[in-house]
Amino acid sequence: MSVRCVALCAVLVFANLPASVLAQSPCSGIHVKILDINNSTGAVACALFASPVGFPTEFLHSATNIMVIKIRDTQARCDFLSIPPGTYALAVIHDENMNGKLDANWLGVPTEGYGFSNDATARMSAPSFDAASFPYGGRNLDLTISLNY
Repeated sequence: MSVRCVALCAVLVFANLPASVLAQSPCSGIHVKILDINNSTGAVACALFASPVGFPTEFLHSATNIMVIKIRDTQARCDFLSIPPGTYALAVIHDENMNGKLDANWLGVPTEGYGFSNDATARMSAPSFDAASFPYGGRNLDLTISLNY
């Protein structure tokens, strides 16, 4: 009877914890919270680059790691675990129609959300790797990336 009571109490405690507490990973890695997502349609794709080669457009061929995350209540989080120390840059897109690319209009202006580490801005073209790069020492690193539409 007491084991059942302890188990029930544990379930009740964990069920009432805020989602933010459960979402934090004890594993070392790069943890990216995506902000300013316009809607919950589609998915968010996070691409981690270890060099300027292919940054940010050739993520399928050049990114070190890629994650595609379902959006829940206009929130998403990408967790890159077991990443060796080094210099990295992140590119994130809100792939609303799930076609695997950042859609743009006939002028080349993106029609879906996008963002970069260091809040690097895209003016007439995508930012450089250097503008978006950050050092990673091998321990937990929490980043936020705001999307632009």
